[in-house]
Amino acid sequence: MVLLPIKENLEDNIDFIDHPDCQDTLEMSVKFFKNIGYHFPWVGYYAQKDRVLIGTGAFKGRPLFGKIEIAYGIFPQYRRMGYGTEICGRLLEIATRTDPSVLITARTLPAENFSTKILRKNNFHFSGTVIDPDDGEVWEWEYRK
Repeated sequence: MVLLPIKENLEDNIDFIDHPDCQDTLEMSVKFFKNIGYHFPWVGYYAQKDRVLIGTGAFKGRPLFGKIEIAYGIFPQYRRMGYGTEICGRLLEIATRTDPSVLITARTLPAENFSTKILRKNNFHFSGTVIDPDDGEVWEWEYRK
């Protein structure tokens, strides 16, 4: 699996712009970059396996105060195949290679679900319940090397 970076501007994403699974996430990512800035490698990515786009992975901005949050999603037709675990692992590789001291976090809905299983498989540990400005009450997870 490889992670292909989403570029800062919509018109620079010719490999993704016409892909039906990328329509919503591509526009959302570019808008996000406009709000927070584009700080490679702390950007969004499309996950490609055997030349097929299967999902997304992203950093929710650059590290602030020594902390970074990751997010990921799998296109519906590729769910329950282990790709979420693999995308999460690739994001961890980028983060630890770029800044080994950064604390890597993730947030999930406050219930056991597929995402909590993915995080545990990647050595994340539940750190508590927090209030997210966009999502309300969520569980926060921290990666332990």
